[in-house]
Amino acid sequence: MESRVLSRATTLSSLPHLRKLPRDSHNASFLSVKAIGAVADGGNLIWGRQLRPALCSPALRKDAPLRPCLAAASSPAEGSDSAGEAKVAPVGFFDKYPALVTGFFFFMWYFLNVIFNILNKKIYNYFPYPYFVSVIHLFVGVVYCLLSWAVGLPKRAPIDGNLLKVLIPVAVCHALGHVTSNVSFAAVAVSFTHTIKALEPFFNAAASQFILGQPIPLTLWLSLAPVVIGVSMASLTELSFNWTGFISAMISNISFTYRSIYSKKAMTDMDSTNVYAYISIIALFVCIPPAVIVEGPALLKYGFNDAIAKVGTVKFVSDLFWVGMFYHLYNQLATNTLERVAPLTHAVGNVLKRVFVIGFSIIVFGNKISTQTGIGTCIAIAGVATYSYIKAKMEEEKRVSRNS
Repeated sequence: MESRVLSRATTLSSLPHLRKLPRDSHNASFLSVKAIGAVADGGNLIWGRQLRPALCSPALRKDAPLRPCLAAASSPAEGSDSAGEAKVAPVGFFDKYPALVTGFFFFMWYFLNVIFNILNKKIYNYFPYPYFVSVIHLFVGVVYCLLSWAVGLPKRAPIDGNLLKVLIPVAVCHALGHVTSNVSFAAVAVSFTHTIKALEPFFNAAASQFILGQPIPLTLWLSLAPVVIGVSMASLTELSFNWTGFISAMISNISFTYRSIYSKKAMTDMDSTNVYAYISIIALFVCIPPAVIVEGPALLKYGFNDAIAKVGTVKFVSDLFWVGMFYHLYNQLATNTLERVAPLTHAVGNVLKRVFVIGFSIIVFGNKISTQTGIGTCIAIAGVATYSYIKAKMEEEKRVSRNS
């Protein structure tokens, strides 16, 4: 590159009428350069930049240094300051440390999820009304979304009747899965509910195979065998086992499986934050009638009074508010985290999240588990990890083959 510049300088200096240009005649310099069709006509380019003839004509002299010309050639649009030094665009923190930022997203996702599960279970210990608590979860999230829209963070995406029809099935499945999960949380230990919910990949595979008609490879089915075996072992010796908690967790798995199916049919150009907000609003209206019918009379008669008598009005209201905030924020952080990583990382992260929740719930609540339950839980988690890894690798290979 330096040789090209020197060569150009030598060529220009070899022109006799340019060497004899007077130093104090800028107008003559401009006319002389323009006459040969050099810079003004796009003839001379140094490092890919077209130079300004009126500013750079002194540089065409043999005894003039090259750097002032280059500095003068930098226009404000190219990011130069008054001294002629090129400005370098500052690198933001998010661009400079992407791995650190992604790790922070993972940490916040896990942290909020663990806090939500612990606080949620503590509420059920003195206020066993999962239908009403489910409504509170969604209500706080909806208020949060409405306030975010009000300030334009994010800007609310418009919705029409056709999109509403597409989102309603997703929201109904989301509401059913959310309520039944909370019924299970209220009935059995948090660790046991999450162990049963480890079967969700099995239901997803079955739905893909028999409902959507998408063939599932034998390797994926084989990787799900440890999940079924592990959940069965854990269920047989779980000390907190009851049929309400078990069946509710299974219904939750089925509901979230159908939510995934309808979500694939509801792919839109709307961003995920707005989609989740609309789904939360619809799900809230779906959850209110069952809560009123199933738990309404008991709540009005003694439910609220008993809770307030046990913990006080301030703690009762604050617990409900914060559990709703943690529920919404951990779901939002999960979406933001998964958008930053590859499918394989997503799969591994989702499995580790469940491990963290199970471990911390056992420590916080001091739940006693049998040896067989512990072994079964470990087998189920290992099976989910294997299944997620194989599935993510297959999807990655398909994506690479399509791009190639």
